[in-house]
Amino acid sequence: IFASFLAILVFAVFYAKDAIVDLGMFLSTFLEKPEAWPMDTETDVISLYRQVMSEIGRAVVSLLVLLTVAGIGASVFQNLPQIVGERIRPQLSRISIAKGWSRMFGVQGWVEFLKSLAKLGFAIAVLSFTLSQDHRKLLAGMITNPVSFGLVIRGIFVDILVAIVFVMGLIAVVDIVWSRFHWRRDLRMTKQEVKDELKQSEGDPIVKSRLRSLARDRARKRMMTAVPRATLVIANPTHYSIALKYVRGEDSAPIVLAKGQDLVALKIREIARENNIPIFEDVA
Repeated sequence: IFASFLAILVFAVFYAKDAIVDLGMFLSTFLEKPEAWPMDTETDVISLYRQVMSEIGRAVVSLLVLLTVAGIGASVFQNLPQIVGERIRPQLSRISIAKGWSRMFGVQGWVEFLKSLAKLGFAIAVLSFTLSQDHRKLLAGMITNPVSFGLVIRGIFVDILVAIVFVMGLIAVVDIVWSRFHWRRDLRMTKQEVKDELKQSEGDPIVKSRLRSLARDRARKRMMTAVPRATLVIANPTHYSIALKYVRGEDSAPIVLAKGQDLVALKIREIARENNIPIFEDVA
């Protein structure tokens, strides 16, 4: 919107004066000497219509070119052009009533509504103030020739556009800052998304805990199968048990085959008794 108003202001300042003078002179000639413009036949009417549209068309085409350039320039200034096939691919979610409702009445929807309301309110205020200040000039211009009246309108129009472009520029700066902030905030991951990503990259904590539990059970079973090969079990009667293997001439030092505490310690002593393995209890 800011770029469009800026383009219109440039047109009004640098081009509209010449266009108004040319059109005003043409209309003056038409009004002062209507007999010079015969309209007896359909061909005469079409010829007059073409001349009028030619005068108007040159100004309109120039304005449209400026608006097009301003629109493209504003888009390039905010974001470099990119070809994203995903954006043009048909998606049923785009016609979803629920998603459309959330877009309209979500935070972003309210922000866009307030911005549009602020722009509209300011435009009405500027228009009302300018017309209240220049209404005498406007009324006086109506009794002058078409060229002078057109220049009066141009002057009032330029005053309105200058005020609107100035405030629209401020709104555009705030809008760009807010849009960048909102865009970066949307790129952030929520706590749940972080948890889900950790689960995908490192594994589900529950599954990992279960795997560790299974690994401990397997290790404990392997340890218990090694207890019958022990030659001695040293035990603390209340907490600990260690199964050792030492054969003179074969082992340079005792080898720990199994160890544990509480229920595991009791299981080691139970297996030792079943296999007639000496148990030394240190009660100190």
